Amino acid sequence: MDTSIFKYGELPDFKKFTPSNISEQFPLVLENIAEDFKNIEKNLSNSLIQNDLNWDKVINPLNEVNEILRWSWGVISHLNAVNNSENLRDIYSKFLPEIISFSNKFGQSKVIYNSLVKLKETNNFDQIKNRILDKQILDMQHRGISLQKNDQDEFNNISEKLGKLSTDFSNNVLDATNKWFLILNKKSEVDGLPERVLELMAISAHNHLKKDGDVDIKNGPWKLSLDIPTYTSFMTYATDRIFREKLYKAYVGRASQGEKNNSQIIEEILSLRTKQANLLGYKSWAELSLSTKMAKEIKNVENLLEELREPAFKTAKIELETLDKFSKANGFPKFQNIEPWDISYWSELLRKEKLNLDQESLRPWFPLNDVLKGLFKLSEKLFEIKVVEVTDEAPLWNEDVLFFNILNKKNNKIASFYLDPYSRPESKRGGAWMDECLNKNHVGKNNTLPVAYLVCNQTPPSKDKPSLMSFEEVQTLFHEFGHGLQHMLTTVNFPQASGINNVEWDAVELPSQFMENWCFHKNTLLNIAKHYKTGEKLSDENFEKLLKNRTFNCGMATLRQLHFAITDLRLHSNIDKNEGKTADEIRREIAKLTTVIAPIEEDKFLCCFSHIFAGGYSAGYYSYKWAEVLSADAFSMFEEADLENSEDLKLIGKKFKDTILSLGGSLPPLDIFKLFRGREPQTDSLIRHLGLSGAT
Repeated sequence: MDTSIFKYGELPDFKKFTPSNISEQFPLVLENIAEDFKNIEKNLSNSLIQNDLNWDKVINPLNEVNEILRWSWGVISHLNAVNNSENLRDIYSKFLPEIISFSNKFGQSKVIYNSLVKLKETNNFDQIKNRILDKQILDMQHRGISLQKNDQDEFNNISEKLGKLSTDFSNNVLDATNKWFLILNKKSEVDGLPERVLELMAISAHNHLKKDGDVDIKNGPWKLSLDIPTYTSFMTYATDRIFREKLYKAYVGRASQGEKNNSQIIEEILSLRTKQANLLGYKSWAELSLSTKMAKEIKNVENLLEELREPAFKTAKIELETLDKFSKANGFPKFQNIEPWDISYWSELLRKEKLNLDQESLRPWFPLNDVLKGLFKLSEKLFEIKVVEVTDEAPLWNEDVLFFNILNKKNNKIASFYLDPYSRPESKRGGAWMDECLNKNHVGKNNTLPVAYLVCNQTPPSKDKPSLMSFEEVQTLFHEFGHGLQHMLTTVNFPQASGINNVEWDAVELPSQFMENWCFHKNTLLNIAKHYKTGEKLSDENFEKLLKNRTFNCGMATLRQLHFAITDLRLHSNIDKNEGKTADEIRREIAKLTTVIAPIEEDKFLCCFSHIFAGGYSAGYYSYKWAEVLSADAFSMFEEADLENSEDLKLIGKKFKDTILSLGGSLPPLDIFKLFRGREPQTDSLIRHLGLSGAT
């Protein structure tokens, strides 16, 4: 009887993935993969000699062994992100070097490389197969296949070091986030906070202090911490400026001091990335990174960012002046400057006055269940699918997790997804993301349907209330579901190009940002937003306020994204200009053109910029803006038709599904975009959506 927990092709039985089971069984998985790999090399050697290569002999066995490794390590990585513990973290760190070593071994096999090149040269494949082959050949070149032995050893050594440094970086951020807290005992210290936040903080303090009896929301104590729901609420609503300042400084200074300091790790990562790029013949890591992206060249990215920076900077300066005048007219000391910890607080007060919008008061209209129903109804209308909850059919890693099937119009199951909606700061990393559990695979005997992980960090339910979402949390859920749709609605049967696989990194945000646009479509939003107690619909008036709010302070918000993107690109590209300066110094230089309030001395944001130092966004953070251009332009096709015409929406929705969502990585993203839009992308829709057009 097979007692292994590693059963590729199935949903993982998460409860069995205990640290001891992983420790015991994962080495066997790796042994089997190593054995399979040897056999593949042996068979390909023979086929090369006999000049007897074909797609099924070369690509299919390689894909199978890669998929088994991706799935097995994927479960461990996923649990490390959503169910983190000291033991699991140790195991993850222990196996990571082996995974990197495997990856390099696959990527540096001469036999495989020669087989791929020969296969390409001697066959006249269709566009999809050619694209898969080209990508795999380039990928192997980027893994050092063409390097001499000494250089290859150095390359592999760097890969392992980078893997470890990224993990350390991520762990330091998680630890620093969890370590910092304040116990507040006076009512004046929590003045201004909504009851929902007080409840969250009171429960947190009660658990932390191991108190007996009931939680006292009104009289405290309350625990102030750095998890996102608490941090953003406190910065937005707390009247106590001293505590806002303390919290802000702790947040932007995370992982920048003591033994959890990421400053040195950043310098090492940047140096090692440059060395690795140089070994491969590229001037910089950015040049290497962009060789596989839609933007292709650094100057193309710089041009786009500058095209957006100029109007955003002008708009942001006007917004700051407005905020300054408003705060001083409402009691802020005349001779003091607005500081970063004042921005969210005074912006919220200005929003209330200018737009008469209190975002907090709208939460009761966005209970998670209704938001999901509305999101699924929209997807049904646009993409001819049905989403059905079947949580009791799937193994889960936490009791809050939900599981859904996606059915086509013939009611056949075509995909599934997990949704892990709530913040759990003690065991789950922050942010929101989509990841692959299973890829679509219809090669040979396989008949695997795609399964996605959708992970958010929104406000959890409380004793007597469901999870009441902020409008931003609603947008985040739509965003991640957009990623999920591209993974799940793929019609490409080759796993190497199905879903988000083989999609250029700077085009991968297109479907997610496209879905966010529907949050500002009146019919869609008013069908979602119902008061959780009374069932009353959100008023037209409140919808108009949310629409106006979309462009409120959008200069500052856009500039913030551009600041990150330009910093990331500069750190990874201008090696000569960067020489001798620390990453922090470079970031402060860039801030002169990308911030309207200079970063304070304690602001060491780079030390917790996980996207580029522990995620996949190095020299790629610009992708959010690049893809936003694509998504805004794609959505404008719906706007140009008639957003209220159901038949038009269905027709264009079907076209979007049949191109952007279905074709995945089977064609270059520009070709797919043109199939949908009928032309190349343009920036004017994004500038209009962002409300920056008046500043140009």
